Amino acid sequence: MDAAGLVSAVLRGPFTGRARREVLFCLFTVPSGVFVPLAGFFVTVRLALLASGPPWNSGGNPSGLAVAAGTGVAALLAVLLVTTGAARRLTGACRGLAGRLLGEQVTAPPPLAGRGARGLGARLADGPGWRALAYLLLKFPVMLLECYAVAVLWGAGLANLTYPFWWQQFRNHPPGVHLSPVPVITPFDWFGWFGEGHFTVATFPGTFAAFGAGAGMLLAAPWVTRAVVAADRWLIRGLLGPGSVARRLADLERARALAVEDAAARLRRVERDLHDGAQIRLATLAMNLGMAKKKLGRSGAVPDADAARELVDAALQGARDALGELRELARGIHPPVLDNGLPDALASLVASSAIPAQLACRLPARPAPAIEAITYFCAAELLANAAKHSGASTIKIDAAERAGLLVLTITDDGCGGADPARGSGLAGLAQRAAVVDGHLDITSPPGGPTQVTVELPLHT
Repeated sequence: MDAAGLVSAVLRGPFTGRARREVLFCLFTVPSGVFVPLAGFFVTVRLALLASGPPWNSGGNPSGLAVAAGTGVAALLAVLLVTTGAARRLTGACRGLAGRLLGEQVTAPPPLAGRGARGLGARLADGPGWRALAYLLLKFPVMLLECYAVAVLWGAGLANLTYPFWWQQFRNHPPGVHLSPVPVITPFDWFGWFGEGHFTVATFPGTFAAFGAGAGMLLAAPWVTRAVVAADRWLIRGLLGPGSVARRLADLERARALAVEDAAARLRRVERDLHDGAQIRLATLAMNLGMAKKKLGRSGAVPDADAARELVDAALQGARDALGELRELARGIHPPVLDNGLPDALASLVASSAIPAQLACRLPARPAPAIEAITYFCAAELLANAAKHSGASTIKIDAAERAGLLVLTITDDGCGGADPARGSGLAGLAQRAAVVDGHLDITSPPGGPTQVTVELPLHT
């Protein structure tokens, strides 16, 4: 991204849908980050105070018995959270919010089975439950950072922007009257509300400094929020899904289901193309030939030779059109240009692109045929999307091998705003990549640029 694109992205950052969704995620998941640590802390401290006896001992510290009692209660609380399924339910809400607001789809762990004493043993050995408890504990410091990003950078940043607008209405005191300066929250000394040396405003010109501070905080807010939410997403992926074996099994089951759905969709598309295209043309061809046969008669002179010729010409054109459609259909099933390798196939797409395109292809080894086909169809669909919706003037296509993966990156300088939920074909591409354990990532802020990255294994 060049300097102009970087500046544009920073200026648009606070107004993007992604920023709004990440702020909502931070706000909605605060209770889960507060409940367990604070509950354990207060219960432990309370038990420690009770066990130490009234009054507090002369040394100012609870006795060893008090500490042991508090620690034991905290451990008991953790066991109760796991065995009762409370940890699972709390983190299930977090996992659902991550899916709806962040697009972080994490497969839920399998439910617990068993009742009574046997069920209690299963609950005590519940790996997902203990991982859920670990997430709730690790969520606390992350939650503090999320609260800082939302309350200070977003909330205080917006408040700082208002200083020039209300100053004249609320600070219009008569001459000679001295009013205390108004404190301003900044990212570095916002605790200065309660101390000395913080940033204050005493005059109207000073409100513009507060306005500038607020603008800087708002411009930084979405990027800080994104970094903190990324840490939360990492915890969710690592702790709130099924175990490694169960996760792999769930991924394989999902990939199998996607493969079946993709194959069924392809068959339906082929059937529809044959029915609506070549089949109708061939039926029209047969009808024209039948009518021409009638015009020609069985023998002797032809009473209406001109009409017969027109029917034969129409039949000939219909045969050509049907042949062309069948060729296009066969090309959609497996493009012949792929027989020469993926670089030549991508070069053919670039040559026929409606928008000027540049290609860089660095593949030292040839991928598997299925991977080449998926890469080709993804590139074709993305080029078609760019031509229809982006308004771009240039497109860059890069295909390279990185860390054992085939990485296809397509970037355009269009208007941005690409969203898989709006039916642009991106969701279908993501499913097609997932069939082979691939991944599709989209970065398309309003105003552009749009960058779509497809990561695929080199071999299936």
